[in-house]
Amino acid sequence: MSQKISNIQYDELIEGTFKDTNVKEKSIAKGKIISIENDIVTIDVGLKSEGRVPVNEFTRPGQNIDIEVGDETEVYIENVDNAYGETKLSREKAVKQKAWHNLQESFAENKVVTGVPYNRVKGGMSVDLNGVTAFLPGSQIDNRQIVKDTKELLNKPIELMILKMDKYRGNIVVSRKAITENELKEQRQELLSTIEEGSIIEGKVKNITDYGAFIDLGGLDGLVHVTDISWTKINNPNDILDLNSTIKVKVLKFDEELSRLSLGIKQLSEDPWDQVNEDIKINENINSKVINISDNSVNIIINDKYDGLITLNELTWLKKPPHPSKILNLQDTLEVKVLEIDQEKRRVNCSLKQTKENPWDKLKDNYNINDSLDTEVVNTVDFGIFVKVQDEIDGMVHVSDLSWDEKECEKILNDFKKGDKVKVKILDINVEKERISLGIKHLNNDPVQDFLDKNPIKSKVTGKVINTDEKGIKIELDKENKIFGFIKKSNLSKDKNEQKIERFALDESIDSVILSLDSKTRYINLSIKELEIQDEKEALSKYGSSTSGASLGDILGSVLKK
Repeated sequence: MSQKISNIQYDELIEGTFKDTNVKEKSIAKGKIISIENDIVTIDVGLKSEGRVPVNEFTRPGQNIDIEVGDETEVYIENVDNAYGETKLSREKAVKQKAWHNLQESFAENKVVTGVPYNRVKGGMSVDLNGVTAFLPGSQIDNRQIVKDTKELLNKPIELMILKMDKYRGNIVVSRKAITENELKEQRQELLSTIEEGSIIEGKVKNITDYGAFIDLGGLDGLVHVTDISWTKINNPNDILDLNSTIKVKVLKFDEELSRLSLGIKQLSEDPWDQVNEDIKINENINSKVINISDNSVNIIINDKYDGLITLNELTWLKKPPHPSKILNLQDTLEVKVLEIDQEKRRVNCSLKQTKENPWDKLKDNYNINDSLDTEVVNTVDFGIFVKVQDEIDGMVHVSDLSWDEKECEKILNDFKKGDKVKVKILDINVEKERISLGIKHLNNDPVQDFLDKNPIKSKVTGKVINTDEKGIKIELDKENKIFGFIKKSNLSKDKNEQKIERFALDESIDSVILSLDSKTRYINLSIKELEIQDEKEALSKYGSSTSGASLGDILGSVLKK
């Protein structure tokens, strides 16, 4: 026969069932997963009601959820059978509380912990320490060099040391650098016990600067100065060394107190300058490679062992050589002539131009004075133009030799540009001074000289007045060829009373006699006075004699009467 029980008796039976359990509020207990539905995990911890926990509390940064129905798990009991008849559980708090306990032990005993960086944040990275988030500052990631791309550390377990814990604020600061420092300290002690000056050791190129390279020897850094990398001059250590490459170095100096090491690479081989005179002879031609080009010289390497130098004036036979970069390129291989072996400067002075025959020696075989040639402009300057005569020989046309009309010279010069085709005439060749003078105006006859050839000194000419001033009058003798003359005031008349500028009007045609040529102004000096004297002499010789005592007036009067 069945027996009914009251509600009170039922409650007492339930309470009796859990009377001896160890499950308490605000504690961690084990429970069994009985369902996973709609992102909610239902867990039975042996109480009146099951608890529900969001599924995301079972996730770990960088990992997938790995739980199944029937699995046992630890949870934190926040509240038992609350006002809504629920048991409130937290998987996250259980993980954190247990993790904090373990982390505090590791912090107190200075033990290594394992964490997984899962996010990059300002100033460092967020790290998961078995459910607790810690901060890894960028400065604590590595002690050898700053890790430029921390992405490579994400979602990978790394060993860390706890530097700081604050449970009240929930802050933990960890360091990866602290572990490597301990390792390096041990390596440094071991290295210091075996190292001495002259030792040859292996290291890794840690950093490269303009003045040298830092080598990581495993717990201790040393410096190879740029002058100790190679027996030859180098522009930058990067040309020789590669970052993170493993190389052998020689200990040059060791300061044990400061743990400072000076290292050398070139000292691993013999100094080539000990036998330079056996390898290189003065005046011989030798192969080399261009390693640097400056404004006034070119640096070369000879036999991969010796520094060489070619100065600007030894690059080409050109009187005014261009910038060296216009002649050579970096890494060019070229044959040079050895001029001098400078032991003090550890440099071989060389010549490029002397490997070729001096073109000036054969210039007169190809050209003579008064020859004309078609060429091109290679440079323009304030005082003229330079044109190519033949390989490595340029000649100059002075600005005054561009035109017979001096006023046109500046304009013509300004119109010239590099590469223009031009015809020139050779005026002079001086092989000793390596100079050739050229002219353009000389391709045509000098119009002034042509005029004088037709009208020599003392001859009578007719011209037109085109200008007057207090010094005299300007005469146009040949408009087409721009031939001008000038009559000074003192040459306007034999009679001083008639030496007046105002006697002459513009455009008036007058006769005069040629006296000379002003080479500076290229004006022909003229004289009316001289014409009057010539006329007087002509009249005297024709109509009188020097002994007759008759005056020019008497003679002219009698002539007029006739």
